[in-house]
Amino acid sequence: MPWFEVGSSRIYYEETGAGNGVALLLPGLTDSIAAHAALRQALAESGMHVVAADLPGSGRSQPQPRVYSANYFEEDASSFALFLTHLSAGPAHLIGFSDGGEVALLMAELFPAAVRSVVTWGSAGQLHDPGGSLRQTFFDVIDDPIPPLQQFRQQLITAYGEETARAMTQNAVRAMTEIIEARGGDLSLSRADSIGCPVLVLAGRHDPFAPPDLVEELAGRIPNARMIEVADGGHDLHHTHTGWLTTTVIEWLAEVQRDLSPSKA
Repeated sequence: MPWFEVGSSRIYYEETGAGNGVALLLPGLTDSIAAHAALRQALAESGMHVVAADLPGSGRSQPQPRVYSANYFEEDASSFALFLTHLSAGPAHLIGFSDGGEVALLMAELFPAAVRSVVTWGSAGQLHDPGGSLRQTFFDVIDDPIPPLQQFRQQLITAYGEETARAMTQNAVRAMTEIIEARGGDLSLSRADSIGCPVLVLAGRHDPFAPPDLVEELAGRIPNARMIEVADGGHDLHHTHTGWLTTTVIEWLAEVQRDLSPSKA
């Protein structure tokens, strides 16, 4: 099994496909690369060299349970920049969902030489939860889940075990609260104007974590960004709009590849 060790983290990853372009796929918090199989396969079939990696503390990556710090997004951005160097795979197209998207945006800001372009969904460059209800719901998801999250609770317990699932969700919420209290939830938003690569941000109209108004604010600060709102979409577009998401990402990456080709220089 392929692993990359950096600091206290042991990152699990898989590689598929071959081609001139490298795509690094980053799932979200508690998510895994297994949930993105359709997108990974389609990207490989389109001629991309796809590297899919679980975030530290999620999927098959270690440590579990992870003790998240208030700088965990920046820590992960640094880890994946080193990971691309280790693979000699940069600059890469970064494709990220939720936390994976936030890490991708930070990589574009902090390690621009490693990034060719960025695609995100479920990400807004900031954590926004004024009343704390989203964090409380996630904190309680194992012991007192609201009815719509009963299935998600069971998925977490099946994947991680009850004790680890409880620790990972509650530890993450504590770190998120620190980020919100210390810097107003800012992750990459305040520095978004420094992102020089092309960026595509997708927003589900009913996404409670990254609603369209916040995603639009992010896109407005990135010099070369495009935003697409999905009218009937929520947070997990890779589950609810699999075909549309796959086609949109592949077509956009093909456009970026054409624009960055030597003949366009």
